[in-house]
Amino acid sequence: MGVSDHAGVTVCVERIILDELKLEEVAQRQTEIQRSSIKEKICDSVRCSVGQWKIWILKWIPLLSWIPQYSVRENGLGDLVSGVSVGIMHLPQGRFTSQLPECPPQKINYTSFYPVLVYFIFGTSRHVSIGTFAVISIMIGSVSERLAPDDHFLTNGTNGSVLMDTEARDVQRVKVAAATTLLCGIFQVLLGLVRFGFLVTYLSEPLVRGYTTGAATHVITSQLKYMFGVSPRRFSGPLQLMYTLVELGRLLPQTHIATLLISLVALTALIIVKEINSCYSHRLLLPVPIELMVVRTLVSHYADLRAVNGVDVVGEIPSGLVPPRVPEVGFFSSVVGDAFAVAVVGYAISISLGKTFALKHGYKVDSNQELVALGLSNTIGGFFQCYSVTSSMSRSLVQESTGGKTQVAGMISAVIVFITVLKLGPLFEQLPTAVLSSIVFVNLKGMFMQCQDIPALWRSSRVDLLVWLVTFLCTVLLNLDLGLAASIIFTLLTVICRTQHPRYSLLGRVSDTELYLETESYKEAKAIPGITIFRSSAMIYYANAELYQEALLKKVPHTTDELHTGSKTKNKPTTAFSFSFFLSFFLSRVELTFQSSKVVANSLIVRIGPQTKVIKNVFLCFRFKQK
Repeated sequence: MGVSDHAGVTVCVERIILDELKLEEVAQRQTEIQRSSIKEKICDSVRCSVGQWKIWILKWIPLLSWIPQYSVRENGLGDLVSGVSVGIMHLPQGRFTSQLPECPPQKINYTSFYPVLVYFIFGTSRHVSIGTFAVISIMIGSVSERLAPDDHFLTNGTNGSVLMDTEARDVQRVKVAAATTLLCGIFQVLLGLVRFGFLVTYLSEPLVRGYTTGAATHVITSQLKYMFGVSPRRFSGPLQLMYTLVELGRLLPQTHIATLLISLVALTALIIVKEINSCYSHRLLLPVPIELMVVRTLVSHYADLRAVNGVDVVGEIPSGLVPPRVPEVGFFSSVVGDAFAVAVVGYAISISLGKTFALKHGYKVDSNQELVALGLSNTIGGFFQCYSVTSSMSRSLVQESTGGKTQVAGMISAVIVFITVLKLGPLFEQLPTAVLSSIVFVNLKGMFMQCQDIPALWRSSRVDLLVWLVTFLCTVLLNLDLGLAASIIFTLLTVICRTQHPRYSLLGRVSDTELYLETESYKEAKAIPGITIFRSSAMIYYANAELYQEALLKKVPHTTDELHTGSKTKNKPTTAFSFSFFLSFFLSRVELTFQSSKVVANSLIVRIGPQTKVIKNVFLCFRFKQK
């Protein structure tokens, strides 16, 4: 019983002291818990009834659960404005993203159309915008460049010159990208079907943000050649980025002046436009960069920059849709590792954005269904020669901030892209590639703003800061695939180290309260005579059991001599300690044996006799015999 007198109010708390046998009797412990067998679970899951079929259909096709209740009056205007805004953003972002996988830009239009419609049917998030994303595009691009390098498409021209068959190269790279996208989608669907959506929990936020920042560094480096108008050699493997920077530095004297001027003008104009959008976003219904692209295209067309100054432009963009075709499965063995990495990273980015918006607006996102929806978007997109997709941070923020409330906004954005594919494709044929690279630079500002995490993590968690920095450095130095693997391994090691070195402390009772706090941190927390309360911040298991014992003996120094020598020590308090303590291991279970002692857990006293018991308590309190 405890009595607390605070601010003139007296509170009396009574607790019954139970031994282990009495506790089991009062609580009516079940010796055998009835669990369904695997056969029963399978039979229940495949049971065919009208109600079961309805549950399955609504679960796997979320569109059918919310579209009948869709309110045009409440959501129609917001979804319309949001869909038009996001649809316009798909055009410039799709164009600059086409630079990253080194593939024909017309395929990006399909990537912003088919997968968006698939996610509209199967997705559970109301605010994310599915489509192209810089990090995923450069991961696909690294695979395309590795399996279809420029050197494989060089031909001999007249007068001993060497020409490149860019048409054959682009066709081959599209095949590689489509095969990678299809395999990525298959991985995501399979993981979603076996309920592996929880795997994303192992990708911590510092890891994801450090990885995307490192990937953005690769994106920026890959675009420098277009801005300077040079043709550096291709590198692959670890330290690829460093070799590329050295090669670009060597080629700086060969910079194409007209291309560099176009890049600088486009950069300046885009930065100004971005700042205007940021400062007056509450007054602007539509983003501005699309007008800039149209102006640059018209200037390029009438000035004939390609013919007069040799400026590289996008080139022919055929209109219309392409029929579906099966990607070449022969590439699967060469891209299986890259496809799995793209699947994991793409899902991590998408689910993190989805959960952020769901928490803000008060609805739930099904992590496993999101994995299936994203996988179906990539699988179906692979048949239409699309590139792998995920949620875009910038477009998702626009979709949410401009009033979008459902995925109807995503469908409207797909309609905008569809109109562009059919009628407006030739408008962008004279667009300089330097402008696309400039748009890459400006749109990746948000990625590099993640570097602001460093001072925040320094103040909150040094371990998370270390994860962020190691992930960033591994991604930059080891390339995207090896960097991701090394980052995940390092993150898991930090988890193991945290359980290996938890915080151990002794607890004392604050007078006139029922609070037990650390005696080292709180002056008023006093140890109870004859009782030592030892606390560990981590669970006990085989890897930290010995460290747990060492910390216990260190925190309770009066017991050390008697534990090791069995003799009394002079000049010690009258509450000497006498007990036997040992650890045994069985299938990763840690068993503690005490003699003549008590264990206190959450104010419930349970007596432990000479027999062995498994302890699963947060607080361990030992009351020893007084000599």
